[in-house]
Amino acid sequence: MTELWGWVLAACLLAYLTKLSGYLLPEAWLDQPWVRTVSTGMTAGLLASLVVVNTVVTGQALVLDARVAALGAAAVALWLRAPYIVVVLVGALAAALVRLAGG
Repeated sequence: MTELWGWVLAACLLAYLTKLSGYLLPEAWLDQPWVRTVSTGMTAGLLASLVVVNTVVTGQALVLDARVAALGAAAVALWLRAPYIVVVLVGALAAALVRLAGG
């Protein structure tokens, strides 16, 4: 087994143990307001980091291409409270226009 697979298995075990600990902890501990605040913040932070990484990374290099324009246009559409399908279409249109322009 390669070293990479060892790290993958370790990460899987850690994720499983983290999830299992949620079932084993007393419910009174999990009902505290700070636990909800931290879990909500971690979820939003993880989602934001995944979006950013998938937008500006190709392999191991940072790449600024049409995906950045698509993310920016979609962010503006979200800020304007557009429906989800409109946000997706605005992002796709922005990416298409940047690629058409040679970017």
